[in-house]
Amino acid sequence: MKLLRVGTAGAERPALLDRDGTLRDLSGIVPDIDGDLLADASALARVRAAAASPGVLPALDATGLRIGPPLGGIGKIVCIGLNYHDHAAEAGAEIPAEPILFFKAPDTVVGPDDTVLVPRGSRKTDWEVELAVVIGRTARYLETAEQGLAHVAGYATAHDVSEREYQIERGGTWDKGKNCETFNPLGPWLVTADEVPDPQALPLRLWVNGELRQDGTTAEQIFPVGEVVRYLSHFMTLYPGDVINTGTPAGVAMGQPEPKPYLRAGDVVELEVEGLGRQRQQLKAA
Repeated sequence: MKLLRVGTAGAERPALLDRDGTLRDLSGIVPDIDGDLLADASALARVRAAAASPGVLPALDATGLRIGPPLGGIGKIVCIGLNYHDHAAEAGAEIPAEPILFFKAPDTVVGPDDTVLVPRGSRKTDWEVELAVVIGRTARYLETAEQGLAHVAGYATAHDVSEREYQIERGGTWDKGKNCETFNPLGPWLVTADEVPDPQALPLRLWVNGELRQDGTTAEQIFPVGEVVRYLSHFMTLYPGDVINTGTPAGVAMGQPEPKPYLRAGDVVELEVEGLGRQRQQLKAA
């Protein structure tokens, strides 16, 4: 299923994109697309049954309707740094022996086509297209990558916007350059795991002002999705509705020759993970 949330920011309602491309209202079936829903097999079964029954779910007019983040009530966003062989190479970094972790606050999440704000004084705002993993079952001390995949509810397109000066040159942790407002557009859809048979075979692309900047595949991941979930479960409990941003392929501004083409107000970024939907953001000054 392709689950999403539509409406004004803070007042989104649950919806579904059916196989014919029609937007369907789920608000009469479930209150929201969130961790409670993803952990409730009976509620998901009701959604599937309704989606398969003609006339049960009302159609929504998508004209002018904002698409919000496809997941509400996010608990935490765990991010994996330098998780692509080609990205590590362009950064001049050694292949990590273990996953590099940092966090983004849930309040960085915005809709896939919402405005992204360039922080005041920023000189090095950068782009990163990523595969986002959404947890559907509580994960603690998992033993295998197969168990890790079994705890995934679905996948989404994410934009891990980053400010490189704050991240690298200002001391402390990477979190400084990762948690500016609007720095995690998510969606448009949460695609359930049954529709993604192999999360290690997904092309990812990103354009800036129409120019292709990133063109990669999740096959390049150093630590694949199942292993990432297993690994994280030994350092923290993962709950339904938690999100994992799994890293970005080569092609970020930081990896380009001088003068590096960092983002500025007025730029337009478009990105997609194949099968998970496309985003488009115009950048404005904070």
